[in-house]
Amino acid sequence: MKRIYTGPSLVAKRLIAELNEIGIQPVERNDLNSASIAGFAGAVPDQTQLFIREDEYEQASAIITAFNENNS
Repeated sequence: MKRIYTGPSLVAKRLIAELNEIGIQPVERNDLNSASIAGFAGAVPDQTQLFIREDEYEQASAIITAFNENNS
């Protein structure tokens, strides 16, 4: 898996939608939610990480690059 994004979950949802349009389903990881469920509290609030498969990266790279340029 290759990490393609770390940041606010609301922004992540937009990238997920763009990737879904080309048939890529990113894996979303939110450590705060995971820690809360497990009974711990040691993560940064509202930080989501998105991952895609290594073999999907080439197909998704143009979308990821444009997304990063628009959100910098």
